[in-house]
Parts: sequence; C-alpha cells; structure tokens
Amino acid sequence: MPAVVALQTPAVAACYYVSARLGLLRELVVEGAVVTPIWPPTGVAVACLLILGLRCWPGITLGAFFVILSLTSLTPSTLCVLAGNTAAPVVGYLLLRRAGFRTDLARLRDGLALVFLGAFTAMLISSTTGAGILIATDKIEWSGFWAVWLAWWVGDAMGVLIVTPVLLLLSRVRLPLPVSRWKEATGLAVIACCLVPLAARSSVSLLFLVYPLLIWAALRFQLAGSLLCALFASVMTTVAATDRVGPFERLSRVEVMMKLQAFNGAMALTALILSAVITEQIYTRRSVERACQELVEVLEHLTAGEAADDRPPLEGGGLGRREK
Repeated sequence: MPAVVALQTPAVAACYYVSARLGLLRELVVEGAVVTPIWPPTGVAVACLLILGLRCWPGITLGAFFVILSLTSLTPSTLCVLAGNTAAPVVGYLLLRRAGFRTDLARLRDGLALVFLGAFTAMLISSTTGAGILIATDKIEWSGFWAVWLAWWVGDAMGVLIVTPVLLLLSRVRLPLPVSRWKEATGLAVIACCLVPLAARSSVSLLFLVYPLLIWAALRFQLAGSLLCALFASVMTTVAATDRVGPFERLSRVEVMMKLQAFNGAMALTALILSAVITEQIYTRRSVERACQELVEVLEHLTAGEAADDRPPLEGGGLGRREK
C-alpha cells in the first residue's frame, strides 16, 4: 500500500499541474483579478478522488502547490489558497460518497449529485477562500468581491461539470472498443467539428445550434457522445470568448464572463442530466427484458412439468399380472 500511494501521489500531482497549465492558457480579468472560465484541475482532483480514493489527496495538494509556485511566491496567503483548493475537491468527494454516488453515472441521481454536491456546493470553499484572500491582501476592492467570487466559483464548478464526467468515462473504457454505429459517430464528429467553431465565432448568435448536437449525441451514444460533445463545444466557446470574437465581440469583460459561463453551465447540465436519464431508462428496459425472459423460462419449465404429470401411467405392472 505505501508503494502504491508513493506512485499515485506524483502521478496525481502531474495530472493536476498539466491541467492547470492548460486552463491558464485562457484567462479573463474580472474586477482586476485574473480568473479562468474553466479550471480543469478541480475536475481532475474530484475524478482522481472518486477513482483512487481519499488516499490521493496529497497528490492534489502537491499539484496545487506547484501551480501556485509557478504563478507567485509562497506566502501565508497563498498557503490559504492551497488549503482551499485541496479542501474543495475533498469535501466534494465526501459529499458524493455520502450520497451513494456511482462513477458509471448511470442514474439520474448520480448526475444530480455531481452537479449540486460535487460542483455547486463543494466549490464554494475554494471560491470563498480565494476571493477572501484577495480582499485580505488588498488585491481587489470590496466592491468587486462578489464578481470575483462568482467568477472563481463558476470556473471551479465548470471544471467539475465538464472534466470530471469525461475522466470517469475514460476510466471505464475497455479495449477493444465496440464499433457499432461507427458511421453515425463519424458523421456526428464531422458535423460537430464544422458547426461548433462556426457557432462560437459567428457574429450572429448561433450558439443555440450546439444543443441539437448534444441531444443527438445523448440519444444515440449516451454519456460518451454527449460529454465529449459538451467538452469540445465548451473549449471552442471559451477560446472565442477570450479572443473577444463572435457573440462576445462587443461585450464588457464581466458580460463576456457571464454569457460564457451561462452557456457552459447550461450545456454541461443538459449533457450530463439528459444522458443520465437516457442511460437510466436503457438500463431499466434491459432489466425488464431480462425479467420477462426469466419469467418465460420459468413458465416453460412449469408447463413442461405439468405435461409430464398428465401423461397416463405405464401398463407394465398390469401386463405382468395378466401373464401370471
């Protein structure tokens, strides 16, 4: 066990750090504070905890430490931010475990738990800690506290909503992959690669065109299709928002953040909950079909037994008595 933990800790830290560097590629400034529209490390941290267990929390702390060290010097205030960034995913994991969360996301209650417990509730810790430290160190004014707090909270929550389900899905992938409906999957991928960048960068508001793709992906490919489609659409829209093009061209910084996060949040909720509902219905239908098949087999067995009982008795004993 110690050897496993010794290997898991640097691996989790490396994943956390790499995802943070990717998240820092796109930034927005809100009330003088630099925030990320999507903070992938929170999603990585929650996914690692759900897959590996609570013993991987030192890797999260170590990864967050190196991220902070790459951005600023180590001070008591940054240590508080480090504590908040560690505590938020750990609390999210504990809340999900308490709610009976299953990592296959095959039930509607699992999707709702990830949204309201793992993302919305747990990430209040990191956002409150981060924004509070900025106030305490005079990095922002009191008038900008709620704007920064909201941007921080939504960025962390989006990391959980968008990144965690994809990582949970990838952790359950087994080779060889099924090739059923590969033509339809290829067609969906091609259409998404053409339509999503156009909708995200067009001066005409076309972001609503993403939702039919999400519905198509969820209906035909459940979690795998809808989550990957949502991740791609979120990345493309975030790039367009930080470049201030398309529907984000003439908006202020706060308006860009609000519009982007409203779209990302609605899209992630749609993909996660719709696919969970569809998957739950599929599993329920399969359970009913199996139960019906078992009932048919039992009835056939009973019918065969009754037919054997109704057969006339053999006359061997009577013939023997006549011959005597």
